[in-house]
Amino acid sequence: MREEYAVMPGAESFYLEGNDIGIVLSHGFIGTPQSVRDVAEALNEHGFSVIAPRLKGHGTHQEDMERCTHKDWYESYSRAYRFLKKRNKRIFLMGQSMGGTLTLQFAAEHHDIEGIITINAALTLPSLEYLRHDPAPRFIEEGEPDIKKENVHEITYDEAPVQSIRELQKLMGLVPALLHRIHVPALCIKSAKDNVVPPENTSFIYQSISSRKKQIVTLPNSYHVATMDHDQHTIVSAVADFVLDQIRSKAVG
Repeated sequence: MREEYAVMPGAESFYLEGNDIGIVLSHGFIGTPQSVRDVAEALNEHGFSVIAPRLKGHGTHQEDMERCTHKDWYESYSRAYRFLKKRNKRIFLMGQSMGGTLTLQFAAEHHDIEGIITINAALTLPSLEYLRHDPAPRFIEEGEPDIKKENVHEITYDEAPVQSIRELQKLMGLVPALLHRIHVPALCIKSAKDNVVPPENTSFIYQSISSRKKQIVTLPNSYHVATMDHDQHTIVSAVADFVLDQIRSKAVG
């Protein structure tokens, strides 16, 4: 499936070259790499190489998105991983919301990674459960992004395709059964208040993965799109510390 619409200005995939530690950083459902750019640039200032893929069907038009499946989004994520792999990077996987869900799926199926970071990873979306069954509209109004900080603009669609929401629901349905296959170090970040994905999702992930080295961080002053919210610097600091700790542990071991 080829996308028929141009990519919105600012919504493009991007890569920031740094050292031999590479981070795949994925945006969430209906978002774009713009939502994680500030965090990516800050991590790059710490020395890391960061790639932020634009998941297929995102950042163009909702009709492009409507034709995509969760397998298309997984392939977009996989291409970013392969990009870093070809550059001989030591790879960490990171994602926000649905990007976190893809991170978990990928980590369960690949074992040559150094660790994972999830931010408000989505396994359930209670407010959208009603859309699983027909009759349902073709699109629903998207509403304002769930960001506590004022005057923040996230590039997104005004409408969300119901078919795409159902693909997200399929993805979320697949991942819980895979969590026990994740053994790499994990940093699980959640917002204390999230109006989209219940924070209990992250607690469940933390309890269900098989990683011996894992930690959970709660953001006190951010909502769902935490990478654009008040606790952005907390995320960057926690991720940088986590990544460097894993690298040091490997060196000592």
